[in-house]
Amino acid sequence: MIHELEQLIQSRKNEPKEGSYTTYLFEQGVEKIAKKFGEESFEVVIAAMTDEDLVEESADLLYHLLVLLAAKGVRLEDLEALLAKRHGTTTPAKPRRDVTEW
Repeated sequence: MIHELEQLIQSRKNEPKEGSYTTYLFEQGVEKIAKKFGEESFEVVIAAMTDEDLVEESADLLYHLLVLLAAKGVRLEDLEALLAKRHGTTTPAKPRRDVTEW
């Protein structure tokens, strides 16, 4: 589903659709998108602390992250490649962490 959402977001960027919230965000620019992502991040923190709406707020956060990435020309493939590269590696600057620490 997340890759399908990424494709839909990219299509709104390339072919704006009137009345689309995604199109609206792209029209407003990176600053607006980044601010919205920050707002959603805070809402996830609050949801985690209050045990309310964590799934809903996390979905909103992921959506806004995908919009921000698309606005900056970054694809999920880029993130996946970096995560795969990092998996199981250890450097002095970035000590290996167990998955449970993420």
